[in-house]
Amino acid sequence: MTTLDPANQEACRIRLDDWRKKIDAIDLKLSALLCERLRCAENISALKAEIGEQVLQPEREKEVLDNVLGRTSSELQTRALEKIYRCIIEETRLFQHEWKSRDRADRV
Repeated sequence: MTTLDPANQEACRIRLDDWRKKIDAIDLKLSALLCERLRCAENISALKAEIGEQVLQPEREKEVLDNVLGRTSSELQTRALEKIYRCIIEETRLFQHEWKSRDRADRV
């Protein structure tokens, strides 16, 4: 590890803080978009229930993955994004199951 002089260390810390602020701003946008995604999942769950479809639809999940993974610029990004989206898909599926259970309980 290279040791920088104090002036360069301070400059690096300022740049580090700037990058962290960018990530914080992105995280706020991501959380809002993920909440919007979950609201969409509620509507999808209701429609699936009306037409008798199951929550789990592997062909749709593959389609979602194909859509997002086609936009990466490196193999490393592709692998990371695939893991992230598999988590998002799994949590959305669990959310739909929970929503469906609560909706049923509310109707009883």
